[in-house]
Amino acid sequence: MKKAILLSVVIFVFLSCSRSGGSAFPPQFINQGALPAAILQTGEHPIWFQLTENGPVHIESIEDAVMSAAFVPWPFALHVRFYNEKDDKLIMAINRDGFVKITPSDTGLALYHFSGGAMWKQYTIGGFFNYNDQDTALLYIDDRFLSSSAPIPNPRTWTIDMEFNSIVPLGIPALELYPASEGWDIDTLRQSSDGYWYYRVSKLKTLQPEIFYLRTENLAQAGIVISVEDFFSSAPQEKIIKHPSLPLLPEGFVYTALAHVGDSLFVSWEEQDAFNIGAAGFMLIKK
Repeated sequence: MKKAILLSVVIFVFLSCSRSGGSAFPPQFINQGALPAAILQTGEHPIWFQLTENGPVHIESIEDAVMSAAFVPWPFALHVRFYNEKDDKLIMAINRDGFVKITPSDTGLALYHFSGGAMWKQYTIGGFFNYNDQDTALLYIDDRFLSSSAPIPNPRTWTIDMEFNSIVPLGIPALELYPASEGWDIDTLRQSSDGYWYYRVSKLKTLQPEIFYLRTENLAQAGIVISVEDFFSSAPQEKIIKHPSLPLLPEGFVYTALAHVGDSLFVSWEEQDAFNIGAAGFMLIKK
């Protein structure tokens, strides 16, 4: 049975993981701050989750996700777009959805889901970064496969508010020099290994389209224009995901990212066909 992890309730959702070796804890109430959607206990067998419009859903095995979603171009697909591993915690930016945070607790791994709602469903995540010690996602319109009638996202950068169990806008000075109200969209923001921040801004819905590639040492300061070559050479190299603890995936499925959280391994997975993505999600297993 699939069990949707919803934040419309004020108690933990219990996961009965017969194949994972995990067990649920009694209901607990939290007086303030963000509410975990679930407390997980990892074991030698994996705990699988699929991403849905209602947030992460626990599935019994990866086979349960086969052919469970139509293939769509990746900018419009639910998948783990980016992640940040820091201080034994893990935060994911989920494309077309919001954030998922997994952090160790006294009773297991606490899993939080922060939905971006109807607004986030219209946009692609173009960057996930840490600004002033806050994990922040950048939204943009992607129309390389399908044209969009959505306005340029405004606000375009968002972060988690753990105190109020929500996501909130966070202004980035370097990006605010290109306001959405004037037609500027920003589709990429990343920090390269050289320490610089690289980003691409564009104004396309105009008689004279403009695209600029920029970099800055500090997102509190304006960037300088750089060449296309310098911009693309700053992109990180893709890594092949390998680990002896990872189970084999069905044909057409791949692992896309590997990280550590508490005493467990986190790995994201996708059902892929060229640039299209079908089912997608993540898995947790004891190290």
